[in-house]
Amino acid sequence: MKRLSTFLLIMVATLLGSTFVLSDQIQPLLDIGEERQVSEQASQTKIDSMDDDTSLIVNEYKTVSKQIEGLRVYNAQMKMQIDRQEARLKEIDKTMKEAQIMQRQIPPFTRRLLAGIEKSIELDMPFHLAERKERVAFAMAAIDNPTVSPAEGLRQVLETFNVEMEYGRKLDNYKDTIEIEGQQREVNVLRIGRLALVYQSADESLTGAWDNNKDEWVALDSSYRNPTRKGLRIANKLATVDMLELPIQNPEAVQ
Repeated sequence: MKRLSTFLLIMVATLLGSTFVLSDQIQPLLDIGEERQVSEQASQTKIDSMDDDTSLIVNEYKTVSKQIEGLRVYNAQMKMQIDRQEARLKEIDKTMKEAQIMQRQIPPFTRRLLAGIEKSIELDMPFHLAERKERVAFAMAAIDNPTVSPAEGLRQVLETFNVEMEYGRKLDNYKDTIEIEGQQREVNVLRIGRLALVYQSADESLTGAWDNNKDEWVALDSSYRNPTRKGLRIANKLATVDMLELPIQNPEAVQ
């Protein structure tokens, strides 16, 4: 029994010694495995970080690429605008040079036009003479005034010209005092454009017309009394427009 106990003690001691020997041999291997695991984790962390950095760089690249493309489009648009502006500046420069030439031509043209209007009034039938001559005088004062621009002077003359043109398109009546057989008589005057200028006294006893060839008022026979009365009523909007039998100026006599 004592011998068996001694044997068991020897066996236990032997096993314990072997365990200590194996432990000393395995521990370095375990340490190496642990270090490798730590190293792999660090490497994976670096890889993950590099992936994040790469994604960030790619996103930044895409953003910058879009910005560059936008700048290219913007630059192209700006170039087109600049080209148009340069072309417009050339047109303006050309127009200004032409305007300077026209500016020098306006005053003599304006005076010739006004002189023509004044001569036309002298040769025309004598209707609204005071008003028409006053309008010409006003335009003349404008072009003679050094403070009035040539363009404004021309505008005044053109306005006078347009009024004269309108006289040829309208039916008109007004009261006037004219000389009949050496006497001043107040009459109602009917003007039909520049085709006819007739008068009739208030009591309708006298009816006459302007004769451009004779440059005077001439009496009309009684057959024109009713047409003249009717024409005056039409001009006053007291009757509807209708045909009138009235003496008209010869085409060559109408100015």
